[in-house]
Amino acid sequence: MMIAIPIENGKLCSHFGHCSQFALLQTDAVTHAMTTRQDLEAPPHEPGLLPAWLSEHGVNLVLCGGIGPRALDLFAQKGIEVITGAPIEEPEVLVAAHFQGILKTSANSCDH
Repeated sequence: MMIAIPIENGKLCSHFGHCSQFALLQTDAVTHAMTTRQDLEAPPHEPGLLPAWLSEHGVNLVLCGGIGPRALDLFAQKGIEVITGAPIEEPEVLVAAHFQGILKTSANSCDH
C-alpha cells in the first residue's frame, strides 16, 4: 500500500493543498511495515491536480488534516481512501498509529 501525507518541515501540513512536499510511504501488504519513504516536492497548487498526481504515483491512502470537498470527491473517483483530521506528527508516527488502530483524528479542518 502506498500512503501519501502532505508535509511541511517534516510533519503533517494541516492544509492539504498548500503543503510544500508529500511523503510517500510504501508499506508491506501483510505486515504493514514501512518499506520505503520518498519525499516529493508538491506541484504548484492548482484545483483538482493533486488527486490525479498522487494517483499516478500509486497512492492508495491519504492521511491529512484539512482537505476540501472537491478534492475528496476527486480522490473517491480515483479509488483513493482519504482520512482527514490527522494530527500534526511525523509521517512514520501517523502510519504506525493508523495500522495499530490508534490514530486519533478530529474534524476536517478545511474551511472551503
